[in-house]
Amino acid sequence: MSNEITELRELVEHLQSQLAFQEDAVASLDAALAAQQKDILLLGRQIALLHERQTQFAGQTGADASQAPSLQDEKPPHY
Repeated sequence: MSNEITELRELVEHLQSQLAFQEDAVASLDAALAAQQKDILLLGRQIALLHERQTQFAGQTGADASQAPSLQDEKPPHY
């Protein structure tokens, strides 16, 4: 009977140890996810700002953004 209790105690301790590591891993992943979400929101705001500036620039120069040459159509400088 004493061996069974000892084995069960060791098993419970092992499970508690695994749970502690998993809780730490989840907390770490949660922090990383929160940081990534913050970065994504910042990048989205930057893209919106760049789009707004491009639209303003096109309006100042009198050029229509839809008529602007595509970067894919331009030849690289080494041609």
